[in-house]
Amino acid sequence: MDDETEAVIAAELRLLEPETRRNGDAVRELLHPDFREFGQSGRTWDRDSVVDAISDSTEPIRAEGIRSTRLGPDTILLTYTAHRSGSASLRTSIWVRSDQTWLMLHSHGTTTAPSHD
Repeated sequence: MDDETEAVIAAELRLLEPETRRNGDAVRELLHPDFREFGQSGRTWDRDSVVDAISDSTEPIRAEGIRSTRLGPDTILLTYTAHRSGSASLRTSIWVRSDQTWLMLHSHGTTTAPSHD
């Protein structure tokens, strides 16, 4: 794993921390101005609506099984499973380099079905 991929993963993990999520400026620093998210609910979010929606976050989100794929010299795809409050979702995010800074351009979440072990 190269330094850029490590930086992108660290930024993704910061976005999962309640302290970051409650700080609108910190979130904006990590999201591209053209950011879009397709949420678990089927709703489409832009940067401002995400900042507003997560501003009262208190619960940590745990990422498991993070994998990265380099889509180009300035684009990295991350995939992982996010765990929160006994539920899980499959997550993908696309990070792009903009003015030497890695920013999340797109995110997608899909709720996983409960396992029947």
